[in-house]
Amino acid sequence: MIPPILRGVRAVVLDTDGVITDSARVHAEAWKRAFDAFLVEHPPELPEQRRVFDVHEDYLRYVDGKSRLDGAESFLASRGLRLPAEAVEAVAADKECRYVERLRKGHIDAYPGTVRLLHELRGEGIPLAAASASRHARELLLHAGVLSLFDALVDGAEAARLGLPGKPDPALFLEAARRLGVPAADTAVVEDALAGVEAGRRGGFRVVIGVDRNAAAGTRAALLRHGADIVVDDLGELLDGGEGP
Repeated sequence: MIPPILRGVRAVVLDTDGVITDSARVHAEAWKRAFDAFLVEHPPELPEQRRVFDVHEDYLRYVDGKSRLDGAESFLASRGLRLPAEAVEAVAADKECRYVERLRKGHIDAYPGTVRLLHELRGEGIPLAAASASRHARELLLHAGVLSLFDALVDGAEAARLGLPGKPDPALFLEAARRLGVPAADTAVVEDALAGVEAGRRGGFRVVIGVDRNAAAGTRAALLRHGADIVVDDLGELLDGGEGP
């Protein structure tokens, strides 16, 4: 059964972290540890800018869906820190080490509601692609047991190889749709990041679905404002008739 919002869609491209796998929280925790340590060593000039990284608000606003370097630069700038490239790279590298350490320690699962939707769409012959700024997307999908459900994958390593700009530029999603052989105008994008839904809207995709795992009114409104056609707490809602604005 194809959910009503996806009727007429010929392909679907899904972000990985926070949409397919429960890995966004691990990214957020790694960023928090890296940023908080950096802010202690390099405190911003203004007292109000010295507050610690918020895994909900700051993660969604500054780093979610972006490349590591773009995310690090964006957050540090929000704290009034205009740093040389090597300093930004050091923070991003610290985050990467902390994330990989956590990734190696334990299994990160796919969301059951997402897996249900993927099986339904495959059963209807809808081609699927995963797209992510993360270089670990393939590993995550493989360990979660869902890699075989996708016809194409464009991850951070591929984006770097091709020189694709990061979100909110739609290049990552457009490349995924190209690999599926379906134009953006007939493809849906599923995203949980503000930069991601904005990328879907900029790319001219037929439908942009936002996912709000926090089920927060502010996050839902922000996703809609940045370009989502609808926002759901879980993709299983699309199959259960729970689609919301």
